[in-house]
Amino acid sequence: MRNQNQPVASEGYPFIALFAFVTLVFALLDWDLPAFVLLCLTLFTVYFFRNPERIIPGEEGAVLSPADGKVIFVGKVMEERYFKEEVDKVSIFMSVFNVHVNRAPCSGKILDMFYNKGEFFNASLDKASLQNEQAGMLIEAEGGQRLLCVQIAGLIARRIVTYPVIGDMLERGMRYGLIRFGSRVDIYFPPGSEIRIGVGDRTVAGESILGSLR
Repeated sequence: MRNQNQPVASEGYPFIALFAFVTLVFALLDWDLPAFVLLCLTLFTVYFFRNPERIIPGEEGAVLSPADGKVIFVGKVMEERYFKEEVDKVSIFMSVFNVHVNRAPCSGKILDMFYNKGEFFNASLDKASLQNEQAGMLIEAEGGQRLLCVQIAGLIARRIVTYPVIGDMLERGMRYGLIRFGSRVDIYFPPGSEIRIGVGDRTVAGESILGSLR
């Protein structure tokens, strides 16, 4: 899969190249202020698409955070698509300053995937989980438990990228996609899971433990 061992996600290359080219044109025309603004925009784009390495915990059964950001919801909800019962959900909000490369929360096989076009409400709002553009994947963990991970576009995000397809095997902590420019990830735990994170906590994708499967 893409972006496993490179410092900047490949999805950012077109934006970086465009802004860098316009910066160069303005600099050659001696348009100092526009050139400076475009240079800052180029550097921010490189920063936004950064793809740092992470130290993956080895704890058996641990569910890792798929995203950098802030936990904005932890609680029980009805999940109608797959579980069709009340399960625990954890929602993580990513601002434009967070790393936006998403990582697999657990090792396992992708059983199913879905994509909904949707709206573009602020990703921190509750209705974003239902109405925003989103892409989800149902993972069967090594112990047979099922976990649902949903990428949700935010207010200014317009592109969700998911690398694997149905049937692919994921390794816990590996990069599996990204969302451009502000977004959210919801994780639905199977019944009987232990949640070990709270609202307001900060998470690091591939390192922070959200809970554990039983």
